[in-house]
Amino acid sequence: MKNITRRHFGKGALGLGLTAAALGAPSILRANTYPSRAINYIIPFNPGGESDVTARFQQPFFEEITGQSVVIQSKPGAGGATAWAQLNGFDPDGHTIMNTIVPHTVLQPAMKDVGYQTADINNVFFFHYTPDAIVVKADSPYQTLQDLIDDASANPGTVTFGGSGTNTANHLASQIFMDMTGAITTYIPFRGSAPAMTAVLGGQIAAAMSYTTQGVKAGERVRTLAVATNERVAALPDAPTFKELGYDHVGGAYRGVAVPAGTPQDIQQRLSDILQQINANPDFQAQMTAAGYEVIDVPLGDVPGFIEERRAAYAPAIERLKSA
Repeated sequence: MKNITRRHFGKGALGLGLTAAALGAPSILRANTYPSRAINYIIPFNPGGESDVTARFQQPFFEEITGQSVVIQSKPGAGGATAWAQLNGFDPDGHTIMNTIVPHTVLQPAMKDVGYQTADINNVFFFHYTPDAIVVKADSPYQTLQDLIDDASANPGTVTFGGSGTNTANHLASQIFMDMTGAITTYIPFRGSAPAMTAVLGGQIAAAMSYTTQGVKAGERVRTLAVATNERVAALPDAPTFKELGYDHVGGAYRGVAVPAGTPQDIQQRLSDILQQINANPDFQAQMTAAGYEVIDVPLGDVPGFIEERRAAYAPAIERLKSA
């Protein structure tokens, strides 16, 4: 996978200047006055999850930059598919925006009819990823990732992995894990990351194919066996990366913001720049890092390439999920 770093910052601002010159005065005026009223920020999941939390991290910074309020609205259902299928029915004026997640929006349409296609989701910016993490109860017999792999290899299907939903980032990560290690686990879908962790803590499942954020929240009640980042996560300093353990796996749930189809290009660019400005704020970065998130910058111009790169990376695991 391409290593996405903060080097992208500044590129969007330069692009806006060049684009605005080409678009002419009316477009410049429209972009300069956006947003002109409150923003409706739709989260396709229940309150309290990672998408909701990070949107609320963004909220005060967005309001400070624009002078407009941001109203966060939850529209849960079908692992996000219910809201994403409705995205293009909203007015394309930039005042309704929606949280999106890759791999969800790549995986779901590839697996079945969910009311939208990947190409229907008009992303303008990806601002972070929530790294994959394998988490077990603190008193689990699995002291290391290798302990879990050995058990799952010797006893195929008996090691249960809980995760958030079906055809989601956790579901895909569990398949990637099996592909990498040769171990055979059984994936158990829950209605969110938190319920999966509750099942881990209660001993109903052996482990969670979850996120770093859940390991941070659970604290000393759990042991995080591995995290899918290039370097160790500051909030989980004792958790090794998959790379350290010999597995080339970096990734998780890449969260972004999308607008309805037909939203003017200058408005899309302005929104991308606002989100990038939020990402550049040290206070925002500190909040994200402390909670276990990895801040990234994928501005508007880089989004198509990013989606295609992710689609190609997921393709082998998706094919195996289809045949499972």
